[in-house]
Amino acid sequence: MDFTNIFVILFLVGTLSDFLLDQILELVNFIHRKKHGAEIPETLQGLESLQGHIEKDVLEKTVAYKNARYKLWLPRHVLSTGLTLILVLCGFYPMIFSSIQKWTGNVYLASMLFMLLSSLPDSILDLPFSLIREFKIEKDFGFSKMTFRMWISDAVKSAVVSLVVAVPLICAAIFLLSHASSWWWILLGAVYVAFSFLISYLYPVLIAPVFNKFTPLEEGELKQRLESLMEKTGFHAKSIFIMDASKRSGHSNAYFTGLGKNKRIVLYDTLVNQLSTDEIEAVLAHELGHYKHRHIIKRQCVTIPLIFAALFAISMLIKNPLLYSGFGFLEKGVAQIETPLLFIGLFLAFLSFGSFAWIPSLIGNATSRRDEFQADVFSAKICGSGKNLISALIKLNKENLSEICPPKIYCLFNYDHPPLTERIRSISNPQNTKEET
Repeated sequence: MDFTNIFVILFLVGTLSDFLLDQILELVNFIHRKKHGAEIPETLQGLESLQGHIEKDVLEKTVAYKNARYKLWLPRHVLSTGLTLILVLCGFYPMIFSSIQKWTGNVYLASMLFMLLSSLPDSILDLPFSLIREFKIEKDFGFSKMTFRMWISDAVKSAVVSLVVAVPLICAAIFLLSHASSWWWILLGAVYVAFSFLISYLYPVLIAPVFNKFTPLEEGELKQRLESLMEKTGFHAKSIFIMDASKRSGHSNAYFTGLGKNKRIVLYDTLVNQLSTDEIEAVLAHELGHYKHRHIIKRQCVTIPLIFAALFAISMLIKNPLLYSGFGFLEKGVAQIETPLLFIGLFLAFLSFGSFAWIPSLIGNATSRRDEFQADVFSAKICGSGKNLISALIKLNKENLSEICPPKIYCLFNYDHPPLTERIRSISNPQNTKEET
């Protein structure tokens, strides 16, 4: 390990600074929660929708739930960061790469085995924490309905789906690195974008049903109201489906997914059971607000160029022998980089710069929170009032034991949705509804 190597320095600085940033943010949130977590902010006091939903006992339960998750996160985060540093500093990655190369001369098999084995230590480390989170914390607070058999089944299914998604992309990357010379990055970007659209198209009909059962919403007032709302906003979906989320968890959600003829709206059965028809209509109106404001399309217009820009930068990086020699994959002074090492270069590029992901994430979270505000205001306008959306958000906040007013600095880094207090303030502002177009 060469500690004077620029890429090793970037890895160490990024890993340690990211660790400290996360620790500080979580500690700030913990201290704030300990002092103010059971308090109802002045801006919400007296709000009729709060009655019976956000009261002292609910807030105390929320504090206990978040503290339990924080106390589990602490050792997981410390051990995970320590494991990453140990694996890199002791030369684990070049060691397994060398062993795989000796065992097989096939570049495709070698690369896939490397990706599998390199991710194995962290997966093993996460296992006990995942079990404690699911079968201790989530069950203690009344969320998890998971059985151990179901948990194993989900893990196996997730692994199979991940392989089905990852293997074609890994093979495409290796093939293009081998045959496309300096143009591999733009071709791989095109493959990745096309593959992402394909997965989005197939997800509702092939992937999601592997984990959950989706039942068309029955005829009745709720379906009529939601279809009328969709017609009013010009949103065309194959159908509205109820997902059996309650067989695993008590958490609630609603979303639309898919592309083209596979586009559909999905409501968790927990959400349908927790909210009134008016409130469900307001929640769907919020989701349709994203559609009317073209938030997803706008995000893609930013994300796709960034994918190509990142791949271009990586294409420059993986030509540099220092990237490999610093982490022990190549002796100093060796300039020739073979195809298997070029693929390892992708891994090393992410290793060197992955810890700085909080920078674009900071921007992405800010953009996402702005979009959520716009969708909230859209819902308030199209439903004639924000009253039902506010009551829905308050109920969902209670049912999911979400914090109502975390520190602003914590939200800045960790929230892609605004906290409850800010959403209510925005929805209640007549000027926002007036300016909504």
